[in-house]
Parts: sequence; C-alpha cells; structure tokens
Amino acid sequence: MKFELDGRSGYAYTGGRAFDPSRPVIAFVHGAQHDHSVWILQSRWLAHHGWSVLAFDLPGHGRSAGPPLTDIESMAHWVLRSLATLGVQRAAIVGHSMGSLIALEAAGQQPQSVSGIALVATAFPMQVSDALLQAADQNEQAAFDMINRWSHARLTHRPGTPGPGFSVFNQNLRLMQRQAPGVLLNDFNACNVYARGLDRASHLHCPALFVLGARDAMTPPKAAKALIDAVGSSTVVRIPGCGHAIMAEAPDEARDALAEWMTRLPANEVIAAA
Repeated sequence: MKFELDGRSGYAYTGGRAFDPSRPVIAFVHGAQHDHSVWILQSRWLAHHGWSVLAFDLPGHGRSAGPPLTDIESMAHWVLRSLATLGVQRAAIVGHSMGSLIALEAAGQQPQSVSGIALVATAFPMQVSDALLQAADQNEQAAFDMINRWSHARLTHRPGTPGPGFSVFNQNLRLMQRQAPGVLLNDFNACNVYARGLDRASHLHCPALFVLGARDAMTPPKAAKALIDAVGSSTVVRIPGCGHAIMAEAPDEARDALAEWMTRLPANEVIAAA
C-alpha cells in the first residue's frame, strides 16, 4: 500500500488483506539495509488471523522514496507520523535489529500511540564493529558478505535451504544488494550513535516482548540484558539454534511468539487468532 508523507511516497505491506485501521494494528519495522519483505512470513499470517498489518519500508529503503533518515529518533518519528497518516490511533510496533531501536524510541516519543513493542534481535548499545563500518563505507559487497555470514546460524539445513532452488542465505544477500548505495553506512551510523535506549526502556509505559536468537552473532542475547533489566517486567523468548535472521531462520517460532504476545495486549484483548 502506497501513501504520501511530506510530499514523498511511502510504502507499507498489508499482508495481502485490505488495511482496516479500526482493527487492532501491528506495525513492523525492518533493520539496516532491509525492507518490509523480511517480515513476510509473520505479517501475512497475522493479517489473515485477526490483525491489521503495516510492514513499513523506511524512507530510502525498498519502495519508500528517499533520502534515508540519518538517526533513530527521526525514523521513529516517521513511523509514528505514517501511522497517523493512515488513520491509526494506536498500534503495537515490532522491530528487528535497527528496527527494534526505532520501536523503542517510538514508544518513548508517543506512549499514547503505542500499545506494545516487540524487540527482535535487539541490543543496546547497538555498536557496529570498526571492520564492518569500514566495509560499509568502502566495499559494500564485502560488508554484505560479512553480515550474511554473521546473521545466519542454520545454513546447511531447513529452513536455510528448505527446497531446491531456495536459500535463505542468498535471499538475504539479494535483498541487501537491492538497496541504494550508501544506505547501509547510513543505517549503521544511526545505530552507533543512538544513546537513548536505556532511558526509553526504563520509562516504558507499554508491554514489551524480546525475541532473541541463541546463536545470534550480530546482536548476541547477552547484549539485550541491559534493555531487559531496564524494562523490568517483560516477556523474553529465546529461540535455540537461531541467528540474527530470526524471521527467516525460525519463522514459525517468531510468528507464534508475536501472536501469543499480541493477544495479551490491552488493545487486543478481544482478538483471538482463528
């Protein structure tokens, strides 16, 4: 679904169903160098089981016009304004990696607009290694190769290669290659400088879900501990044998964690998955 914000075109995938803002809304936010498609296996199921779905392409990513926004605060503000533009008064926000910081910041900026946040493969601080930053600046293909290797823990068996001609590993590589040059460095810099995470977490006014991959080499589970401790009361789901690309490597587990958590949010008490 296309929409317009500040004279630029934005895009949100609705899971194959017409978007209805009167139903409980779940908004998905992708991570660095990605777009809405990373959520395809979860967003489509939820859209057909009681929720209205918006899986956004951030500015300068996927089908949303650029330029990309340069900091987490601006990205969170864009998500909130996009929701308002589409007639949404209150939504749960789910973010992966960089998107998890955006979800956290959005809940801090407008707590009245956020019914809950799910932080998938998160960390704080979300520091990017010097080697990866240098590669993003000077040799993006080398950076893509590094990210792809570190993001996947299940390369040799399902769902790494669930069938002939299909590879989660290659799919992620092609997705990164489709984004505009310079987006990766922009996104990494935004993660590097974001400093409000613990303050936002400690003043959170809505339920929080953490979904962590036990073998995540990009944002190891231990790197989420400070956020979990700051939030205090939260739900934590750890997926064994899974890396950073949780939505692709453990699609069923990620979907189930989100669906069960969504039914317990105050705004969604009357919704039960069919």
